[in-house]
Amino acid sequence: MKLNQTKQCKTCPWKISTTVTDIPNYSLEQHINLSNTIADDTGNLCGINRPLVVMGCHHSTVGKEYECIGWLHNQLGNGNNIPLRLRMMCCENANEIEIDGKQKHSFSDTFQ
Repeated sequence: MKLNQTKQCKTCPWKISTTVTDIPNYSLEQHINLSNTIADDTGNLCGINRPLVVMGCHHSTVGKEYECIGWLHNQLGNGNNIPLRLRMMCCENANEIEIDGKQKHSFSDTFQ
């Protein structure tokens, strides 16, 4: 596995400096639907028997989605997303992930 991008974009919703008004073509409905990409407090995803659902970067296009670096950073750290951590063990460029500035702590914080 290899990530399509490793650097966090300038308008990533996980950055403290970004608000939803900064995100191009922002959709509240789509944002709410991303809750299925977030691990719960135990590090598990609801419905663990389903495939891992990844939060795509808002700059990616339908059918050519790529991972949101802010989401990856959160779910590999504070989010404790165990299925994602296991998947990333085989990622050949995981060590190249770069975040840009201070990050929001939780998914609910990304709605600001």
